[in-house]
Amino acid sequence: MRSRGSLKYQKPPLDLEELADRLIERGLEVPERDRAIRYLRHIGYYRLSPYAIPFQEIDTNHQFKRGASFNSLLDMYVFDRSLRLLIIDALERVEVAVRASLTDHMASKYSNPHWYMDGSKFRNQADHTRMLQMVRNTCEERLRSRPDAGEDALVHRSALEHYLTTYGDPELPPSWLMVETLTIGQLSKTLRNLKNRSDLTAVARSIGLTAPVLQSWMHTYVRVRNICAHHGRLWNVGLGVYPAIPSSRSIRWLEGNDALPYWSIQRLYPVLVSLQSVLYTVSPKSRWAQRLHALLEKRPEWNLRGMGLPEGWSENKFWNQILV
Repeated sequence: MRSRGSLKYQKPPLDLEELADRLIERGLEVPERDRAIRYLRHIGYYRLSPYAIPFQEIDTNHQFKRGASFNSLLDMYVFDRSLRLLIIDALERVEVAVRASLTDHMASKYSNPHWYMDGSKFRNQADHTRMLQMVRNTCEERLRSRPDAGEDALVHRSALEHYLTTYGDPELPPSWLMVETLTIGQLSKTLRNLKNRSDLTAVARSIGLTAPVLQSWMHTYVRVRNICAHHGRLWNVGLGVYPAIPSSRSIRWLEGNDALPYWSIQRLYPVLVSLQSVLYTVSPKSRWAQRLHALLEKRPEWNLRGMGLPEGWSENKFWNQILV
């Protein structure tokens, strides 16, 4: 663990007028001050400020480069938002496919819809106990809450509520309901905790991956999804965890030794490649790659480099075969 800083935070809070003045004083062109204040009010100065960094001089106490404008800053924010929404779309497809594969494989192999209640299926018993308690807490919370709306031709109770108010044994729902109660982080931990390697391999194979790659990519997706869910800056953020580069030829990946330069490995680009790799299997007719290309094709070079995209990235056969 890194040590804490020693300074005392003494910066005073500033109102919206003062925050707008600060941007102007630092050299940002703000032709419509009232409009800028409106964005600061509804987005927040401190959410927007990281998007200003590419437009600031280095080591000049946040002074902006000549020609930098509030519109430039806002454009980066809007781009990043569009990127997050696009990535959430792909993550949803991958996450749903993993949930379905996990419950289908395990329930069928062990002929038990409640296989997850059996501790012998898991390596770490403490983690297994925590997982069961989490599911139990979710069920108890559902029973304590108000009932779902009455049923008619268009409105139906949730499947979980139906199970809990209909069955008393087993206490917990079958696995196809259980997996829906897990967050993506809990899903990732459950996969890592499976005792039999063959089970993890079967789940991974169903989405075109190997067991080690599935574990690595899911770990990365937890971090990426959390950023997207909290509307955080994504395009050039340090993720801290990155998808493993597959060595197996059975996994769809970039072609060529220079397709993924060393400087892009710890950027967002490998995440984008990994998502499309899974989509080739779970959603082969998806136009996700086309939408990604449309979002990126007019972005400036420094923007793409910050994401780790090399020049001519879309010409690689991995992308080109679906973009043509």
